[in-house]
Amino acid sequence: MTAHDSGSTGRRAVLRGAGGFLGAAALAGCTGTGGAADEEPAPDDDPSTDDAAPVPIDSQRLYEETIDSVVTVYVVGESGSSSGSGFVYDDAGHLVTNFHVIDSAGTVDVKFGARGEWRRASVVGVDRRTDLAVLEIEEPPASATPLSTAAEPPRQGAPAVAIGSPLRLEGTITTGTVSGVDRALRLPSGPLVPDGIQTDAAINPGNSGGPLLNAEGRVIGVNTVRADADNVGFAVSAAIVDRVVPALIASGDYTHPYLGVETRTVVPAIAAANDLGETSGAAVVAVDPEGPAAGLLRGPQRAETVDGQRVPVGGDVIVRVDESRIGDDHDLLRQIALETEPGESVDVEVVRAGSRETVTVELGGRP
Repeated sequence: MTAHDSGSTGRRAVLRGAGGFLGAAALAGCTGTGGAADEEPAPDDDPSTDDAAPVPIDSQRLYEETIDSVVTVYVVGESGSSSGSGFVYDDAGHLVTNFHVIDSAGTVDVKFGARGEWRRASVVGVDRRTDLAVLEIEEPPASATPLSTAAEPPRQGAPAVAIGSPLRLEGTITTGTVSGVDRALRLPSGPLVPDGIQTDAAINPGNSGGPLLNAEGRVIGVNTVRADADNVGFAVSAAIVDRVVPALIASGDYTHPYLGVETRTVVPAIAAANDLGETSGAAVVAVDPEGPAAGLLRGPQRAETVDGQRVPVGGDVIVRVDESRIGDDHDLLRQIALETEPGESVDVEVVRAGSRETVTVELGGRP
């Protein structure tokens, strides 16, 4: 393989069902002595595909085939040393890890899998908003072949394997299942990342940046956070990786598409206060006066208390973007993040003053 082969179509034609929201998650993190650290899915042409049993996993074989492509990332900075994980992305010497693993790094060294070969790495690009980073090394070991990203999102209940270096225990493998998909991940640093993968494969400090693999050994996510609960870990999805990492390699950063609104999921209290026909959509609660939607989308006129909740009244409720139904604010986040580009015009259908209207907004780049 001479270049990274994701098998992905890049922009998914359909969006998956609504996901949950995580307010209390902790970085799976760096370990060390110091700091540093919609639309319903369309049926397949072959209906039997949806009913097929998940591919069984041979974890020993998968480990042997992939361990040489997984690295431990050792970081030294002004505040101390730390470590995380990563994996080989392409034959050009690029490695993927988490932003928080290498944030504030002075020097970065990586140690490869079972063979234990060391390389000095340089930081090529970072994206704080998705917690992704790309490293580069010279002369990768011959055994360190790229790990490809999965062409399709994983199915809930499918096997999952995490490989990395939790607690500096190099080359650790943990197994489990894909516990959930399309999760909205709230990173401790602030950004909300759509399309996250939830797994019960153990993810601990030091696993950050390592791959979450399916039964075929393809990357379905980059391990990044763990919840303050047992058997709940999360990874940035391969779909996000496929969009962000090539840009980091090419230019060092990634420009996120930006609509310029803040929204809340329509709950029964919001629906009642706004006389909506159904409890669905993303209610606009603020519009960036300098953003793409300024003068096109409307925020609330006032707030009211309904069932003990303060809810927005009189603003737009987004119910569709282009051909995709928006059932909640996560649907909107995912649609903009995964299906659009800065400079692209999108048709936004809203419920406004009791009727439906469509406005066209030219997306910007997130400031």
